[in-house]
Amino acid sequence: MKLSLHDQSIIENSIRDIKDFPKPGIVFKDITTLLNNKEAYGILMHHLHQKYKEYDLDYIAGIDARGFIFGATLAQMLQIGFVPIRKKGKLPYTTISEKYSLEYGVDEIEVHIDAFSQIPQARVLLIDDLIATGGTANAAATLIKQAGAECVEACFIIGLHFLDGIKNLKEKTQVYTLVEVN
Repeated sequence: MKLSLHDQSIIENSIRDIKDFPKPGIVFKDITTLLNNKEAYGILMHHLHQKYKEYDLDYIAGIDARGFIFGATLAQMLQIGFVPIRKKGKLPYTTISEKYSLEYGVDEIEVHIDAFSQIPQARVLLIDDLIATGGTANAAATLIKQAGAECVEACFIIGLHFLDGIKNLKEKTQVYTLVEVN
């Protein structure tokens, strides 16, 4: 399902560019202006609901922290469960974790070991606001599999196509982006 050019334009125009944040040379894609624009956020969530309602999903997994905003809302709309994938040390129960590389070191995310255990071979949609180099998204897709579920697709509001994150993630799962930055 494709967005109309009109709806695509509303979503794209609701995302603010912040130059030189968090450091010189970077253009940060600020989604707070999308979230506080009821028309843009409504169009976005309606589109995601329409796209994923026939996927026979069991869970939405959202990446800490902006993936929680879109993922929890979409899970409610689809009447399925939501699973948070968090930064290390933020979940209270037994977890499994996955490390990934950053340009300046290594980070780690985790999920509860029983996050998907209520449904054997659970079908999961992974969601976050943006994919750049794909380190976090690849680690999250790996965690979903390690927890006994299938990552059916990964969805991002913004995809930075000039980096290799999307290409690398496509080795693990299908990838969908709404706003493409080349």
